Amino acid sequence: MSPLIRWAHRLDALAAGSGRLLGWFTLIMVLLQSAVVLLRYGFNGGSVALQDAVVYLHGAAFMLGLAYALQCDAHVRVDVFYRKMGERAQAWVNAAGTLVFLLPLCTFILVGSWQFAAASWAVHEGSASAGGLPGVFLLKSLIPLAAATLALQGVAQFARALGRLMQVDEPATPARTRRDTAPTAIEEVSA
Repeated sequence: MSPLIRWAHRLDALAAGSGRLLGWFTLIMVLLQSAVVLLRYGFNGGSVALQDAVVYLHGAAFMLGLAYALQCDAHVRVDVFYRKMGERAQAWVNAAGTLVFLLPLCTFILVGSWQFAAASWAVHEGSASAGGLPGVFLLKSLIPLAAATLALQGVAQFARALGRLMQVDEPATPARTRRDTAPTAIEEVSA
């Protein structure tokens, strides 16, 4: 295995690990939202902190799930033509799409959100609601972090596409058909 592909597998493992963690975030988010509903309609009460926790977990799942979605090929793709293409043509589309669209977009988001997150960190921004959770600055930090993890996964996707394009086409060995092989003992008995 080439070093390029090994490196891509390491980045894939990072995205897969974050995806498993985000699965737990989603479960906790569902349980907290259920608690909010139960408090509101069952006990005629509520908790702003619980509602903020649901929003924070939803933001974390969405922002950090971008790289995992790309790794699993679960992102939105207009594949009217893509699915009919051969493996090499798909690799060209993936490589070009990563270089032309994905990585520049990640750079734009990273640069654009850095100052936004830094300003929030400077004042340790908290919830605007009374009784809400502190730590909005942590939530805003997920924007540049999401851009960075998505860019890393894009690099892994580019590396896989490049590896596929650099493969030397090996002559295909003809598949053995049923007529080429001798019948097994079970086939002889059943005949």
